[in-house]
Amino acid sequence: MTRPSESYRRRMLLSGVPEGADALRRLVIAVIGLLGVTVFGTVGYMLIAGLNFVEALYQTVFTVATVGYSELYERTAPVEVFTILLIVLGVGTVLYNLGVLVEAVTEGHLREYLWRRKMDQSIAEFTDHIIICGHGRVGKAAIENLLDLGHQVVVIDSDMVHLEDAVVPFLVGDASDDEVLRAAGIERARALICALDTDAATTYATLSARALRPDLVIISRARTIDSKTKLVLAGATRAVNPQLIGGRRMASFALYADVAEFLDEVMHDDDLEHRIEGVRLPTHSPLVGWTVGQVDVSEVSGATLLAVRKPRKGEFIPTPRPDLRLDPGATLIVFGTPEQVDRLREAAGVVPH
Repeated sequence: MTRPSESYRRRMLLSGVPEGADALRRLVIAVIGLLGVTVFGTVGYMLIAGLNFVEALYQTVFTVATVGYSELYERTAPVEVFTILLIVLGVGTVLYNLGVLVEAVTEGHLREYLWRRKMDQSIAEFTDHIIICGHGRVGKAAIENLLDLGHQVVVIDSDMVHLEDAVVPFLVGDASDDEVLRAAGIERARALICALDTDAATTYATLSARALRPDLVIISRARTIDSKTKLVLAGATRAVNPQLIGGRRMASFALYADVAEFLDEVMHDDDLEHRIEGVRLPTHSPLVGWTVGQVDVSEVSGATLLAVRKPRKGEFIPTPRPDLRLDPGATLIVFGTPEQVDRLREAAGVVPH
């Protein structure tokens, strides 16, 4: 869909009445006014001049349009007074219609409104998508990776300037506002990544998102190490400090280059078919109560079991023993192709998103 120019987009606001919607409202009022004058004139000529419906409608149209054809009625004082009133009302209405139409076309308000409405409709159809709060460097990097993996993404940012180069559907508004989050489809979202300009803004947005969706995966960016704990208390599933992670990755590449590069390709390289994925066992999974040896992940799906995570963000158990029993909510960390992981999810009774 072709975007409006940047000058149009800068005027878009989620809260309040957008200028495009206001232009459409004025256009509807103008059309209703024109129809009202037409009905007024038609009925008036039928009652005052004694014309039939077609004659009265014809007389009204060319009177309002100031075309100047000959009258179809006998001139009397009441008819002439009514015609003068109709001309004043009709010409004023026509001029107002022309003004509204010219404004809608030249300033692009109507086009802007239709574009915004189409984007809102596309967001309303999203399911299992990712919401990104903040379209800065971290947000853009997350979007690029998510799009490469085939996920749908919606962006929220309060500054229209930050969204000028957005490549995904977006909303202009406060990410801590419940209505903005609902408009982004938080009830249907798979996860939310919060990377706003300040830790305070990120904390408020995290609190709002957690209040609306207690089960949502929320990843919040912490600008300082001290704020990580506060963000987790605010409801973040995980608080991430990009500088800390970046430093650790650089150290890993320096010390364990092959291992770090392999993990990097597994997680981020689209050309590599295999992925490291997590399969969480639902409460009524047929695998619950079984041991790792009884499940035999490799036999069931072809994937390789790397680790098991205990329920409720419990500890990770690498290369689990065959006698380890699987509890509801446990997560199987596996290495395999998307098809192999899907087979394991099916065997575990995981309902597709």
